[in-house]
Amino acid sequence: MYPPVDPVIFEWGPLSLRWYGLLMITAILVGAFVASYQVKRWGGDSEKLWDMLTWILIPGFIGARLYYVLIQSPPEQARDYLANPVSIIKIWDGGIHIFGGFIFGAIALWLYSKVNKLPALLYLDAIALALPLSQAIGRWGNFINQELYGPPTNLPWGLRIDPQHRIPPYNDLEAYPESTRFHPLFLYESLWNFLGFFLILWLSRRFSKRLKQGDILLMYLIWYPGGRFFIEFVRTDSWFFPGTPFNLVHILCFIAVVTSVVLLLRRDRAVVEIKDKKRGNN
Repeated sequence: MYPPVDPVIFEWGPLSLRWYGLLMITAILVGAFVASYQVKRWGGDSEKLWDMLTWILIPGFIGARLYYVLIQSPPEQARDYLANPVSIIKIWDGGIHIFGGFIFGAIALWLYSKVNKLPALLYLDAIALALPLSQAIGRWGNFINQELYGPPTNLPWGLRIDPQHRIPPYNDLEAYPESTRFHPLFLYESLWNFLGFFLILWLSRRFSKRLKQGDILLMYLIWYPGGRFFIEFVRTDSWFFPGTPFNLVHILCFIAVVTSVVLLLRRDRAVVEIKDKKRGNN
């Protein structure tokens, strides 16, 4: 598996259009269209979703970048970022983390909903339903940038990584010659997200009368972190707790999955109990 194109689509003076940025924009727009359609389908105001998009995206990108710089990066790389603060804004070179985007974006959506008196859970459900599709598309930017790869593999879908894009110890061409292939983690996560999108969409339609606002968000917080937990074990660019195969993402994923499962079961049990009481009264 080879990167098919140059990361830069074209350049015009100091400006350039990169595949990474184009794919990110495409992912955002596709996700926004899907989410707005769902909001309208559920009886909400789809125009409000487009209005809140900017208020979510800007804090989301800031959070995603800061998380990567301050938490995801190895300590020595984080020090380099802090020594050269201008490099922090160069998101076109890669280096954003979705967990930071989740945290900042969710806070921004909640604040926007409170100020404008909107049902936050309805919009969160719509975004959670569309988010796996956006993530699946956006991950292909990592493919073009030759990032988000795992350890060496002999599998037929192994990814070739040019020497200048390798991180230690894989930049040692004597130990890992140019013919070495690596696990395409971006592909694994993209496929996991595509599957998650269709599964959550099916569940949202199949159990539409039973689901409460917020249930789709909980489904997403089970599905994506559940897959990400295992993918993190084969990451080559993460900082792990010394002497362990675990990192901070493992902890966050575990908390998200367990909390969401408990909340979903409790909410589902409450719905069943209410229905049983109504049947008893009849």
